[in-house]
Amino acid sequence: MLLRYERKYLVPNSLMDALRKRLITFVRPDSFTSVNEKGINQYTVRSIYFDSNDLISYYEKGDGIMFRRKFRVRGYDNYCNGCKVVFEIKRKIEDRIRKHRAFMLFDDVENVFASGDVEKFVIKDNKYTEGVEDAKRFFYHIVKYQFKPTVLIVYDREAYHGKFDSGTRITFDKNIRSRTYTPLKELYCDNNLKYLFDSHFILEIKYYGDNMPSWAKSLVEEFKLRHEALSKYTIGYDVNNLKSLQLY
Repeated sequence: MLLRYERKYLVPNSLMDALRKRLITFVRPDSFTSVNEKGINQYTVRSIYFDSNDLISYYEKGDGIMFRRKFRVRGYDNYCNGCKVVFEIKRKIEDRIRKHRAFMLFDDVENVFASGDVEKFVIKDNKYTEGVEDAKRFFYHIVKYQFKPTVLIVYDREAYHGKFDSGTRITFDKNIRSRTYTPLKELYCDNNLKYLFDSHFILEIKYYGDNMPSWAKSLVEEFKLRHEALSKYTIGYDVNNLKSLQLY
């Protein structure tokens, strides 16, 4: 499987409308988005990140380790009967990423953690044919490092795909908020969340191949965006645990 490049930019909210207008010629809304009351195509992303007692994943990011993995359970929007979540390992090699994914029903999450019977609970999907193996890989690391739920990250994602290069994906991650040491059963709970940024959002550009599409590159240059190593997980942890953290 090809690795995909991932570039992140911290952008003032004041530039959001101008960026949308500049992008509209080159992108189409993600098919999973729905139009809100303001006419914006978006959905809500909810992720619980796992880490060890000594925060292996947290410190790998801070130490600049080039090959890193994050382990998370991710759901979308609000809880409903029969809603699915994804067990995900996100592998990162410098600026490139690959994901291992397995889907299950949210109502089965506690059962699969208690039993370890991934073959019973993984939803078979033609798109993710390695779901069972990826779930086994996920739980192998959970047990090996005694990972536990560490940070809940919630945000509103405005998502687009390139019209002429469908492998390119642009996302605006807005209203990013977090809470630490949230149990899995509270993935859809919005109580006591703290915002990561006061007046910024994270713009992500993801693409295959060694060169960013020219239209996306020109967007970065026109708005003078600066590529940054931004981690929602580590910033979300810090917001809840470091009193002196300066928000943008």
